[in-house]
Formats: sequence, C-alpha cells, structure tokens
Amino acid sequence: MQPLIFPTFHSNSRALVKQYLTPALYEELAPLKTHTGFTLDAAIQSGLKNPDSSIGIYAGDAQSYSTFSSILDPIIHAYHAVEGSIEHRPVDKTLLAPLDPDKAFILSSRVRVARNLKGFSFPCHITGQDRSRVESLVSEAIKKLPRNLLGSYRGFKGLVPSQMQDLLNRKQAFPKGDRFQDAAGINRNFPDSRGIFASLDKKFMIWVNEEDHLRIISMESSSDISGVFNRLCSGLDHLSNWLDFAFNKKYGFLTSCPTNIGTAMRAGVHIRLRKLEKKQALLKRLVNRYNLQIRGTGGEKTLVDQGIFDISNKQRLGICGTRIIENLHTGVAAIIEAEKNL
Repeated sequence: MQPLIFPTFHSNSRALVKQYLTPALYEELAPLKTHTGFTLDAAIQSGLKNPDSSIGIYAGDAQSYSTFSSILDPIIHAYHAVEGSIEHRPVDKTLLAPLDPDKAFILSSRVRVARNLKGFSFPCHITGQDRSRVESLVSEAIKKLPRNLLGSYRGFKGLVPSQMQDLLNRKQAFPKGDRFQDAAGINRNFPDSRGIFASLDKKFMIWVNEEDHLRIISMESSSDISGVFNRLCSGLDHLSNWLDFAFNKKYGFLTSCPTNIGTAMRAGVHIRLRKLEKKQALLKRLVNRYNLQIRGTGGEKTLVDQGIFDISNKQRLGICGTRIIENLHTGVAAIIEAEKNL
C-alpha cells in the first residue's frame, strides 16, 4: 500500500475544509469509501482546485455524511452555527400579508428547495445510467402534479448551442455549473439527462440534475412571499407521494453541498434599495439582525445592478421552512421601512 500524501491547499485558501482537515484526520478518513465508492479525495477536489472556495467539500451520496462525519460535522456546525441536537419539524403553510403591494421596492419573490433521491449517488458522483434513471423517475412524478401546477418538461440533450442559449435567455434552462461544481465532477456529461419542468404559468419549476437531483422552485413577480411558499409546499407534497428523498434525522434533507442541508430551502426577494445601496453598513446590520444574507442581482458572486439586491434566509439547518418564511417577512419589512426613512 502506498503511503498517504496529505493534500496541499493553496496558501491563500480560507476554505473550511482546509481549516478542519488535519494530517491525522486525513490519515483516518482517506482509506474509507462509501458503499458507492465515494472517497474523501473526491470530496475535496473543489477546495483543492479553487483557492477562493469558502467550503471546499461536497458529498457524493447520503452515506458521505456518516462515513466522513469527522470532517463534515465541524464544517456543518461552523457554517450553520448550530449546537446540540437538531429538530426537523414538518412544514406548515402560512398566511402573511404581501410586503409591498404597490411594487415600489420588491420586484419578485422566490422560494426553492434542493432534494436528492434516496438510493442514488449525488450529482458529483452519479453514473450516467443512474442520472438518466433519476430524470425518468422525476419525469413520471411530474405527470401526477395537480392541475394548477401542470406544465411540460424540456430535456437539454440534443439541443444545438443556439437553442440552449435561447432557453437560457428566457430563463428556461440552467447552464453548466461553475468552476466549483466543475471541480467536484457535477458537470460531467453535461447536458445529458438534464432539463427543466415549468408549469404553464411559469410560477413552478423543477431543475433536474443540476447541483442536486432536483431544485424545486416557486416564484412570481410580486411580494406575496407566503403565497409563493404555499405553492412550493403543495408541489412538494405531491412529489413526495411518488419520490423518496434522501433524509436523515441528524441533518434533515441531504444535499451535495453541506451548506444546503436541513430544510435545503432558500427563500428570498429581489428588491430595489437605491438609498440603502449607499448605506450598505446599515443594510448589513439589518440583514444580520434577521438572519438574512445579501447576494448580487444575479445571485451568488454577482454585483448589485441598479440598486437591486437578492435578499434571502441564511438559516437552513435547525429551523423549519415556515419559520424561515416568517423571519424573511419580518426582516424585509424592516429593510423596506429603513429604505423609506432614509
């Protein structure tokens, strides 16, 4: 047996995996494999190849969270800031007043969850055959959605570049993953067995085989966050009748990236804040107070354009989806009030 060589992270790396992976821990975990053959070396490729990675580790399957718990647990606790036992409560629909009925600030509301199917490797480790099986299972489940959510599924395989670009321009497709996902192996054989389901009114969508097996999305051009959330809950309830999702009692719904586990939910608004754009210290204090986070207009790692921010929940683990929506509603209401008073 060849001696184990401790991986060398970039000197500028601040990834959590670099902070917590000691030589002794690497020696303990490197020889291990999950039942699908996923290894620690495969898990940390994104962090090794991207010096600016903030996390640097992906899960290749559900068992990764137990097999490599010695490294994943401290990363999860550091990112999610949770201590002690974690309770995963069922989601209840909620009724909250629209935050901005006059559409003076909020351009759109969006709630999405990530899900992986039980019994399959996650996208960074899945075989082409199993990726195709996932697509088939999801395609069949979609046909059984209630009438108000019915629509059509469009697979990306076979599309010429101009067709794919047209779908991307109309936000009816997702592109190949970024360099972090590419290093993790998520982009393999793109766009085979990838696609998007969209309801007829385009308010309910499902991305198939992106970073996770499913990204289930509810959205609309309004400030009715609870209405958007309730539509998502309805879709999830129906899909759960036909699809079995990867879940465990400790960490809730399991995802490729450990930052998304728990509810695996991101709920947010696109909101124009022309005054707070010039007072970003105040804006950051407000989002921190309500456990929210700021992203650029186009999402993570993008700039703010014309004062339009993407503001969403920060907590995903140790909190239920209903509470996430309530916190977002309270926080965004406070942000709008601050914008009005400046």
